[in-house]
Amino acid sequence: MSRYTGPVCKLCRRESQKLFLKGERCLTTKCAMERRNYPPGQHGNSRQRKLSQYALQLREKQKLRRTYGVTERVFRNYFSKATRQEGISGENFLCLLERRLDNVVYRLGFAPSRPAARQLVAHGNIQVNGRKVDIPSFLVKKDMEISVNDQLSNNNFVVEALDHARVRHVPTWLQLDENAAKGKVLALPSRSEISTEVNEQIIVEFYSRMGC
Repeated sequence: MSRYTGPVCKLCRRESQKLFLKGERCLTTKCAMERRNYPPGQHGNSRQRKLSQYALQLREKQKLRRTYGVTERVFRNYFSKATRQEGISGENFLCLLERRLDNVVYRLGFAPSRPAARQLVAHGNIQVNGRKVDIPSFLVKKDMEISVNDQLSNNNFVVEALDHARVRHVPTWLQLDENAAKGKVLALPSRSEISTEVNEQIIVEFYSRMGC
């Protein structure tokens, strides 16, 4: 399945929740969820039917997948990897998604949204331990240093994003150097440190039901 390239506001409306795919715009009155808080389509504003258990599980899965901006195949591969690890599968799953380099770049505040962070990484503007990494799915580890390359560190795009990040607060498992576009992974994230609003256990049940 190819990556979705249509209007991202429709994704938020479909899941009836802000996924923050447009950065700071999602915090203003221009956000589509503020103006049309119902699913897109001809019958989106009509009375909603009660969802089945399968539909609830599917919607939760789609919400998480769209939040991190990964394809179904990649998403399922993360789930398979999480089930092979020790511990709770749902928490392992979220931890893997949270450790993606594009997500870490977003969490540190180098970009206003995950799609923007993915582009920043793909264009070779991010360094890990001083080396360029242009793979958005790269999984960070403890003690790794993530930084914006010197040519872009004073760019208005990055500076404005960092200003918003200081207000938004950086997760406790990451450390941001406020005097430079640089951060460090202090530890791998735990479930309590991941702010993504999702019921991961429902997603585990969904894939278990599908025989994954």
